Amino acid sequence: MDLKQLRYYLAIAEEGSFSRAAARLGVAQPALSLHVRKMEESLGTPLLLRGPQGVTPTEAGELLARRARTLLEDFDQTEEEVRSLGREPTGTVRLGLPGTISGILSVPLIARCRARYPQIKIVIAEAMSGFVAEWLQEGRIEIAVLYSELREPGLRAEALLEEELVMLLPPGAEQTAPLSFDALTRWPLILPSRAHGLRKMLERKMRTQRIPLETAIDVDSYTSIKRLVENGYGCSVLPYHSVAEEGRDGRLTVQRFAEPRLWRGAYLAQATPQRMTRAASAVSDLLKEAVAELIADRSWAGARPPAG
Repeated sequence: MDLKQLRYYLAIAEEGSFSRAAARLGVAQPALSLHVRKMEESLGTPLLLRGPQGVTPTEAGELLARRARTLLEDFDQTEEEVRSLGREPTGTVRLGLPGTISGILSVPLIARCRARYPQIKIVIAEAMSGFVAEWLQEGRIEIAVLYSELREPGLRAEALLEEELVMLLPPGAEQTAPLSFDALTRWPLILPSRAHGLRKMLERKMRTQRIPLETAIDVDSYTSIKRLVENGYGCSVLPYHSVAEEGRDGRLTVQRFAEPRLWRGAYLAQATPQRMTRAASAVSDLLKEAVAELIADRSWAGARPPAG
């Protein structure tokens, strides 16, 4: 197999159609079919399942698509690095952020990058931390901010900040002194599913205090969680900065937990230095600068530098 065959195959697998892949690549459809047939003969296994709605990769085809994506991205990055050596970093850097962090960090980071490195383009993908971690592991993004410390070969993570988690209640709920964790049992509880770090953290915390944690609603969207609480369906726990505005406006009742309060760490995760492009390294440094400034000027409500 050569790079051209891998590019052709990856386009077919991503598009799910020979015709769409042909249009994307500017290549005749019969030529793509021939390339795939030769690859399957060479590898001794089917790569695609043909059907009336298009094509889907087999298990072997999925493996090849993942490896091809990584190989092609590494090749393109290497080519870009060689061409820009000795000059200002250039290229596209793909960054994954949890939704609550993206809302406060994306604009300051992009502004810094535009001012410092105008030839770098940042592409931001936004999801809950669990999904962002999967994207990083699969090579779909180069840098991520996560709520858990990844320990995967070829990846590294460093503490970025700590943010306070607070309890949110419907508007008009009675304000009391700082809460103990058993307060979470007084209202129907709305949380992300068990796949996500915030839920796992709360389950561990409640387990150590022998307090049962049962949810009334599981929903993997912070926006939906806030709306459900606002409309009286229950309570939840989210980062303070993500609900500070609604708390000030009276749309939610926001209450802190008792000392030492409730904090969780956020980590900057990325490839090891040997695998990082100059552009990705530059964006990583800018991201750390932006976070430090947002904490220092208190724009990031409820955040503090990492302990130690």
